[in-house]
Amino acid sequence: MVVSVLEEMRIRSLGVIDDAVVELSPGFTAVTGETGAGKTMVVTSLGLLLGGRADPALVRIGAGKAVVEGRVTVPADAAVAVRAEEAGAELDDGALLISRTVSAEGRSRAHLGGRSVPVGLLAELADDLVAVHGQTDQQGLLKLSRQRQALDRYAGDAVAVPLAKYAEAYKRLRAVTAELEEITTRARERAQEAAMLRFGLDEIAAVEPRPGEDAELAEEAERLGHAEALSSAATAAHAALAGDPEDPEGIDAATLVAGAQRALQAVRAHDPALAALSDRLGEIGILLGDVAGELAGYAGDLDADPLRLAAVEERRAALNGLMRKYGEFDRGIDAVLAWAERCAVRLTELDNDDERIEELAAERDALRAELGDLAQALTDARTQAAQRFADAVTAELASLAMPHARVSFDIRQSEDPDGVEVGGRRVAYGPTGVDEVELLLAPHPGAPPRPIAKGASGGELSRVMLAVEVVFAGTDPVPTYLFDEVDAGVGGKAAVEIGRRLAKLAKTAQVVVVTHLPQVAAFADRQLLVEKTNDGSVTRSGVEVLEGEERIRELSRMLAGQEDSATARAHAEELLATARAEV
Repeated sequence: MVVSVLEEMRIRSLGVIDDAVVELSPGFTAVTGETGAGKTMVVTSLGLLLGGRADPALVRIGAGKAVVEGRVTVPADAAVAVRAEEAGAELDDGALLISRTVSAEGRSRAHLGGRSVPVGLLAELADDLVAVHGQTDQQGLLKLSRQRQALDRYAGDAVAVPLAKYAEAYKRLRAVTAELEEITTRARERAQEAAMLRFGLDEIAAVEPRPGEDAELAEEAERLGHAEALSSAATAAHAALAGDPEDPEGIDAATLVAGAQRALQAVRAHDPALAALSDRLGEIGILLGDVAGELAGYAGDLDADPLRLAAVEERRAALNGLMRKYGEFDRGIDAVLAWAERCAVRLTELDNDDERIEELAAERDALRAELGDLAQALTDARTQAAQRFADAVTAELASLAMPHARVSFDIRQSEDPDGVEVGGRRVAYGPTGVDEVELLLAPHPGAPPRPIAKGASGGELSRVMLAVEVVFAGTDPVPTYLFDEVDAGVGGKAAVEIGRRLAKLAKTAQVVVVTHLPQVAAFADRQLLVEKTNDGSVTRSGVEVLEGEERIRELSRMLAGQEDSATARAHAEELLATARAEV
C-alpha cells in the first residue's frame, strides 16, 4: 500500500517546457518522447521540488522565472506531514502542495502548504518522499562510500546501533586527541605564560597590597601634606569656641551662649515658649563644648611628621606601579587583586599540564581500545548483512536477464601503525568505522568478481542499481521512485525484464520512469508523452496522457521510428498484451 503519492506536477517556463501538467499514476508511470523533447525536465522539475540546486540557466529564454508546483498526498500522521505542519504548512484535503520558483537572475523561493519555507526544508523532506535515480546516481554507486552507505542502509539497526556507539566514541577520541596535541605542541608557549604569571604574582606578593589601601593612603597623604594648615585652623576654631588662655579678655562662643541662657533662665517661668528657647541654648552650649573638645584633640593628635609623609608617598608609588602593570588604574588596587586571583587559578592549570597530559593519554588509549571493539562489532554486522544483501541482489539480477551474474562484497581494512587494533592488527579508522566496502560483480560463470566500476557495462550497471533499489524497497521502502533512463544501454529481453521488475516494484510504491524503451513503457500503468512542437519562433513542450490508439502509435514509434508501420503496431500490441497479462 502506497502511503504517499505524487499526484501531479505543473511546470512553467522550465527549459523547453512552456506550460505543462504532468499527471502521475499511483503505480507505474512511463515518460516517453523524442530525444530533446524535454523528458529530463520532468526529472529536473522533481529535483527542484525536492530542494535541488536552482540553476538560472533552466529558466526558459524570454521568461522572467520558472515555476514548478507539485501535489503530494500524505497521511496526516506521516513524518512528512508532521514536519511540514511544524514549519507552518497546511494540508489541503490530505495533500501537501509544494512550489519552487527560480528567477532568471538566480533567486530561488520555496513554498510548502501555502507557507514560504527555506529550500533546505524541501531537501529534508525529500528523503521520506522520493528516491531519484539517474545516470549520475549510477556514477555515484561506483564510489566506495556510497556502496558502504547502501550496505549500512540495508543492514538497518544491526549496523545503525553499533555505528551510533562507534561515532560517539570516535567524536570523543577526536576531542581528546586534539586537546592532547594542543597541550604538547604548545608546551613552550604555556611555559612562557606560566613564567610571566609567576613573575607578576611574585611582584604583587612582595608589595602585599590590601583591598582599598590605595584610597586610604591617598587620604593620609592629603592630610599629612597640609598638616600645618589643618592644625592652625583647628586651633583657631577651638579658641573661637572655648576661648584662648593667653587672652583672658577675649570673648568666645561658649561664654556668649552661656550668657544668653542665663538671661532667659531668670524669666523662663513666665512663658513656655521662652523656656523652650532657653533649653535649646543649653543644648547649643553642650554641642559647642563637644566640638571644642574634639578640635583640641584633633590639633593635638595631628602628626606633621615629614618621614611619615615620605613613607606614605613611597607606598603609594609601589601600589601605582602595580595598578599600571596588572590592573585598571581608575579601578584602584582592587583590580590588581582580582587579576592576581584569576592568574593564580590559571597558573594552577598550567602547572598541572603534566597531570593533564597523563590523564588525556590514558583516556585516549582507553578510547582507542573501545573503538577497536566497536569497530570489530561493526565489521561483523556488515559482514553478516553483506551476504544477505548480495544474495538478494543476485536473485533480483536473475529477474533482470542476468541469470548467471553474482554479486558479492569485499569488506577490507587498511593497515595503519597509528590506527586502532582490530583482530590483532593496527588498521586505519574513520568516522564510520575501519571498513572499506566494495561491491563486486561476476557477470557470468567463470568470471572473477570485479568492482562494478570495472566489471559492469552501462546496461549491467543500470540493472545492478535497479536490483539494489528493489532490494531496498523490501526493507526500507520509499513512497516514490523516479528512474531517469535506468534502462540506458539495455535492449531486447533484458529490457522486457526491467519493465517487468519495475511493474513489480510499482505494486508497493509509486514508480516514475523516463525511458526510450518500448519494452519498459509497455508495462506502465500510465504512459505520458512529452512532445515538442515548433511554430517557427517559440518551442513549446506539452505532456499528454496516452491511451488506446495513441499509446500504440507511440510504442510503434519507439519500436521502429514509424507510428503507422503495421509490423511495429503489431509488435506494440503484443507488448501491451503481454505486459497486461503479467501485471
